[in-house]
Amino acid sequence: MSRYRPPRPAGTALITPEGEARLRAELHELWHVRRPQVTQAVSEAAAQGDRSENAEYTYGKKMLREIDSRVRFLSKRLEKLQVVDSRPSDTGKVYFGAWVTLEDEDGEQQRYRIVGPDELDLRLNLISIDSPLARSLLGKPLDAEVQVQAPGGLRTWYIVAIDYP
Repeated sequence: MSRYRPPRPAGTALITPEGEARLRAELHELWHVRRPQVTQAVSEAAAQGDRSENAEYTYGKKMLREIDSRVRFLSKRLEKLQVVDSRPSDTGKVYFGAWVTLEDEDGEQQRYRIVGPDELDLRLNLISIDSPLARSLLGKPLDAEVQVQAPGGLRTWYIVAIDYP
């Protein structure tokens, strides 16, 4: 059995202006701050002599590969992304970039924002447009009932509020 795994799909190529700014800031940080620091550390470690048993040199080279890989990914991804910075014409329905307040059957409310897959952060209540919940919310009006198959079974939510920043 081989170790080959087919590449996973890149996801929807949409992003909010805030998400694009975060990715560009990360790219700038990696290329202009972290990479020069690691390069300097690698050159200092290389000057110490024998590289075969030099942990700082080996670790530094590994860090450079990881930084270069992430820089390459971010550069290619930012070229393909489409920034959605306008509000939809019908703000009474759920579309990309919306903050959606949901209420479950127990009366508990949760608020999520539908963003691109590169911005996903559940701690900030940012859910990917490719997620099952977001897919079921798209195009739904206020007070609509939404059912989603969750790991614990079928869940039902009601759309209580829709806001666009």
